[in-house]
Formats: sequence, C-alpha cells, structure tokens
Amino acid sequence: MSKLLFICSRNKWRSLTAETVLNGVDGHEVRSAGTEPQARVRVTEGHIGWADVIFVMEKKHLRRMQEKFPHAISEKRVICLHIPDEYEYMNADLIQLLQAAVLDYMPD
Repeated sequence: MSKLLFICSRNKWRSLTAETVLNGVDGHEVRSAGTEPQARVRVTEGHIGWADVIFVMEKKHLRRMQEKFPHAISEKRVICLHIPDEYEYMNADLIQLLQAAVLDYMPD
C-alpha cells in the first residue's frame, strides 16, 4: 500500500476530488492539501514526509512547495498532472481525467 498526496491551490475541488475518488483504490491511502493560505487543508512538511508519491495539479504547486519545504520535497517523487483549475468538486470530467492520469503512476 502506498501513500499518495494530491496538491492543488485551495484543496476544495481538484485535490479533494482525487482524495475522494482514489482513496482505497488498490489499497492506496490518499490525502490532499492546498498551497494557498486559504486552502481547506494547507500542505505542511508533515504531509510531504508522509507521502510516497506526490501529485500536483499544476507546476506552480510544485514550485510553491519547493520554496516553502525545499529539503522535504527534494527527495520525493513528484508528478505534475497538468489539470487546470476549471473543474468543480466531483465533476465527472475531472474524475475521468484524474483516473486516466494517475493510474499509470500509482505504485503497486
């Protein structure tokens, strides 16, 4: 079982949808957080340390974590999904995009 962390800006739509849809799939444990101060759950160094693989929705999310947690993020596997902030929570198109993008990267 791997620990997967999904990151977006506010942890309200994209990363929260990923957590909801993918948690428990193939035994993986999934959490989500956001990079902005007003995020529902703001990413911490603890989140980064917990994760085996980190998925960011956009490159700016990785840059923000590199600026704030340079040591914690430097040795982590981080994958950018390139999913723009144009989907609401549990949007069917977003779910399909997440499943298609993530399945190739999910560790066994």
